[in-house]
Amino acid sequence: MTGTPTAEVYRIDWLPGTDVLHGVCHCGAERTAEDPVELWQWMLAHPTGHHPAGPSQHHPTGHRKEPRS
Repeated sequence: MTGTPTAEVYRIDWLPGTDVLHGVCHCGAERTAEDPVELWQWMLAHPTGHHPAGPSQHHPTGHRKEPRS
């Protein structure tokens, strides 16, 4: 397959050790939530509430950063 992607890509990752999900919209906007429905509604309501920015430095409450080996 060659060329540019033709579909929008949405990504939701689970933050291990928490009940928190981290979502990334196709525009690059990021958000965290415990409720997957809330996160999907936010992404699919694009661009409402979206403010694309650089990489998120936000660490939600309860998230522990795992050491890399």
